[in-house]
Amino acid sequence: MALMLKNARVIDPQVGLDEVRDILVRDGRIVEVGHNLTMEKGVERDLSGKVLVPGLVDIHVHLREPGGEQKEDIASGTRAAAHGGFTAVCAMPNTAPVIDNAMGVEYVKAVAAAKGKARVYVAGACSQGLKGETLSEMGDMVAHGASAFTDDGKGIQDAGMMRRVMDYASQFNRVVMVHAQDNGLVGDGQVNEGVASTRLGMLGWPAEGEEIEIARDIALCRLTGCPLHIQHVTTARGLDLVRAAKAEGLPVTCEVTPHHMFLTEDAITDEYQTCFKVNPPLRTAEDAAALVAGVADGTVDCIVTDHAPHTDWEKDREFELAPFGMTGLETSLGLVLTHLVNEGVIDFNRMVELMAVNPRQLMRDEPVKIEAGCVADFTVIDPEASWTVEAHDFYSRANNSGFIGARLKGRATDTYVGGYATMEDGVVVE
Repeated sequence: MALMLKNARVIDPQVGLDEVRDILVRDGRIVEVGHNLTMEKGVERDLSGKVLVPGLVDIHVHLREPGGEQKEDIASGTRAAAHGGFTAVCAMPNTAPVIDNAMGVEYVKAVAAAKGKARVYVAGACSQGLKGETLSEMGDMVAHGASAFTDDGKGIQDAGMMRRVMDYASQFNRVVMVHAQDNGLVGDGQVNEGVASTRLGMLGWPAEGEEIEIARDIALCRLTGCPLHIQHVTTARGLDLVRAAKAEGLPVTCEVTPHHMFLTEDAITDEYQTCFKVNPPLRTAEDAAALVAGVADGTVDCIVTDHAPHTDWEKDREFELAPFGMTGLETSLGLVLTHLVNEGVIDFNRMVELMAVNPRQLMRDEPVKIEAGCVADFTVIDPEASWTVEAHDFYSRANNSGFIGARLKGRATDTYVGGYATMEDGVVVE
């Protein structure tokens, strides 16, 4: 199929492009990028006033399938991704059963190919059953398409075991993505330890419970040479550890989430709203500001959502009993545009690096550039669209967002995967 996208402001820092262009696509790849392009027949869209960028990628998403389909499944989760402007997501392995072997990888790939509205990378578990005791079938998973490894949701507590994971992963040129959590310090913590835990009368989750494991895993990266990616960094000191590792030349990268940048522990009031119960917890305003600064100065490599859907009945319980997690696929881009791009903290080029370029590099995928020959994965943005986050607007099965009611400016209007629209004029294409 031929596709012509006309008159969009095309932004791609990989090729130094930021101007109004036309893009001609055929058979899933870009044929030509230029001015006043024509084609004999095909689908033509006028994108005047819109911004077109390489398709966005979220490398930290819980699709919940297999085993948690009442919360989300691959079909609904990738529709939420398309609605949020994402052309690809990386599925976390903490499902039931855990994705710790080739069969699990193949299952997710097969369902995504049959029902998905976005490309799905699969992260395999580091350890069998996420128990942190025995290596998963890492080599077999790589052979069947695993893009990375993580025991997300849990930190591997034993340093010797973590070294084995990293030694093994390094043989396959795969990054190990770590959920930094020292269980001995975190325990049954519910909220950030300090003012919030005291004010709310709840068990605290100290920042050191994250930072100590970040420091340990950076040391193991130095020992093994294995690429290390720190998931959802939340503290200023944790980010400083990553910054120092980068300065040393170690292959260390990190990610932050919108909710850890744009929400703080102060959001949790004496109403104990469980939509704000996340793992790691919301931290201080100083920590949030440090994360934003890290995004601006290049320390942070990716913005991700840690999209963690739950049913209403699970979240509608006492704070201590409710599960951790917040949805994010359908609000992420709008939040980044509103609070970072529109405020001049970063520009569109940096946004593309954080949400399209660097995530693909970490997944060891081919680059998506706006130039002839490249895969036609695009995100089209209306930078002037003003909208309110509302639960009834979600394609996700879950409503546990901490941003419902927020007024945002800028959102995706169209999403293209392999030259085919998965969302058009704000509506997911079925």
